[in-house]
Amino acid sequence: MWFVYILKCVDNTFYTWVTIDLDRRIIEHNTSDKSAKYTRMRRPVELIYSKEYTNRIDACKEEYRIKQLTRKQKEELIKES
Repeated sequence: MWFVYILKCVDNTFYTWVTIDLDRRIIEHNTSDKSAKYTRMRRPVELIYSKEYTNRIDACKEEYRIKQLTRKQKEELIKES
C-alpha cells in the first residue's frame, strides 16, 4: 500500500508527499536526518491528512494534484477527510 500524506509544520505550512510506511515516515520527519530538508527546519510536524492507494502511480498522481491546490483548497480537502 502507498499513502499520500499532508503534514502541518510548526510554522503552519503544509508538506505533501508519498510513502509506503506512514508511521515510520512521520517519526523520521520529526526526529531523523533522513527527513525532508523542508520539514527538518520546521519541526515538530503533525500528520493532518492521509489517504491509502494500492499502487505508486495513483499515489503520485494524487500527490501532484494536491500540490497544485491552493492552501484554501488543501484546507477544504483536510476538513472533508
